[in-house]
Amino acid sequence: MSDKEIFPFAPWPSVITPGKTGGLLDISEPAWNSQGSLLWRERQSSRASIMMASFQGERIEDLSGSYNPGGSLLYGGGAYDANGERLVFVDRSSGQLITARLDGTEFQPVTENLVQAASPKLSPDGRSILVVHSDGENDALWLVKLDGEEPPLPLVEGADFYNYPRWHPDGNQLAWMSWDHPHMPWDTSEIWLGRLDQGSGAGSRLLSRERIAGGEGISVLQPEFSPDGKWLAYLSDQSGWWQLHLYELDHHTHTRLTSAPAEGALPPWLQDREAFGFSPDSQRIYFLRNQDGFRSLWAWNLATGKEARIDLDETYTWLDWLAVSPLEDRLAAVASASDIPPRLITISPEGKTAVILQANPEALPRELFSRPQPLSWSSAEGITAHGLFYQPHHPRFQGSEKPPLLVIIHSGPTRQKFAEFQPRTQYFTSRGYAVLEVNYRGSSGYGRAYRQALKGLWGVADVEDCLSGAHYTAERGWADRKNIFLLGSSSGGLTVFQALLRFPGLFRAGVALYPVVNHLALLEDPPKFERYYADWLIGPYPEREKDYRERSPVFFADRIQDPVAVFQ
Repeated sequence: MSDKEIFPFAPWPSVITPGKTGGLLDISEPAWNSQGSLLWRERQSSRASIMMASFQGERIEDLSGSYNPGGSLLYGGGAYDANGERLVFVDRSSGQLITARLDGTEFQPVTENLVQAASPKLSPDGRSILVVHSDGENDALWLVKLDGEEPPLPLVEGADFYNYPRWHPDGNQLAWMSWDHPHMPWDTSEIWLGRLDQGSGAGSRLLSRERIAGGEGISVLQPEFSPDGKWLAYLSDQSGWWQLHLYELDHHTHTRLTSAPAEGALPPWLQDREAFGFSPDSQRIYFLRNQDGFRSLWAWNLATGKEARIDLDETYTWLDWLAVSPLEDRLAAVASASDIPPRLITISPEGKTAVILQANPEALPRELFSRPQPLSWSSAEGITAHGLFYQPHHPRFQGSEKPPLLVIIHSGPTRQKFAEFQPRTQYFTSRGYAVLEVNYRGSSGYGRAYRQALKGLWGVADVEDCLSGAHYTAERGWADRKNIFLLGSSSGGLTVFQALLRFPGLFRAGVALYPVVNHLALLEDPPKFERYYADWLIGPYPEREKDYRERSPVFFADRIQDPVAVFQ
């Protein structure tokens, strides 16, 4: 028998406010240097820094001075690299590579003619930098010699896009990921091996290259050499899910390691986002596994050929940006849960965690927060759709009737709502709303076929999945069918408008944050990365002009009957 006070749903009084849960410090890109210190990038508003903690985490230092480090390709990522002595990073203000000592001194620009750059990687001997560069139209892997004897030059070119440049431990081989228009990297991509001019160490000339994985209809990402130089691990969705694979360099053989119906990676929206890494002795691969929006840590033992989950001593439900120390089996990641704001943590092989940095002071008790439940339901034509459901939750109150439902739609199209800290969702659940976060067709996290199911149906399938999800929730008795609201941002804002246009009177109101409203406008000057994305999401233009127009809410705004708020 509950001792909670009966109180009408929405609004319950709540202490979860934007002032207490907003303004989170953005923590990303943890990496260990060769001396065992932990580095990461943190950002508050538009200002970013590269930070470093000693091995014990007792002292934190800012290594980036007055610069603003951050990769400037794709949607970000790939800000820096470090060895035992030096740091190299991309300065977002100038687009140039900057080196510095790890004590935060001796800043030195090492380029002057780069336009956009990301993912700098120091060679094993520390004399060269491999970096992804773009002039806005032509992308390439560039080689930058730190001794200044040669000007920076394109080492690998010919593809439209590059990501994950990697040095072999011998310094004479490298690996990378690439893809070409009209594809997105989660549709079709390739992993390549290259051999450098042996006569000049890190080399200034590529002698040969070989595609070892990927191709039409296969997405591959994150090539990673083992520390002993025998293996190259990578992720491939050839089986229908991004699974971990191993390529033996001497014998040229491939082995798929994992097989669970789960994703081993996120789509490569960002540069250099790592989801696995080798142990220092090359005997284990630590990796992240995403199932139904919950992400866990696992280890693959190369000697036994078996995997094992690493159960953490804290109830984290989402892990990201995995990094493995080169000195011992010690990991770092950005971790959170529905009741835990993001933290930078270290992890032992036994699952013992230590907090290095918190995204906010965590002043609110954890019992205030609602916890997500994975949900699947039948949508249009019997297709299964997915999402996360949050019950209204308050430690003092409970409702007497069915709660109102807020359907939250992510900014898509390939994004996913995770079981991470979601201040916006908790704002509403703590006030008496049930919340359904819809991962409509096209979302990542549920395999390649589900990701591909949005092809040609943007503005249609997403609406159908949100509608069927709202109906399913009401049918289960979890929400009031007459009090359903919509909230979406960017692509999710488009879904809000399309739902209000197609189903007038069904929803009480909609909220659209910086929504897409005109598909034709998206064709005018798209960024290079998204140049052919609309062709996939809707169809070729002008052949499908009718669909572009009919799915653009701006042309039919006068038909919207229900209340709608727009935040632009």
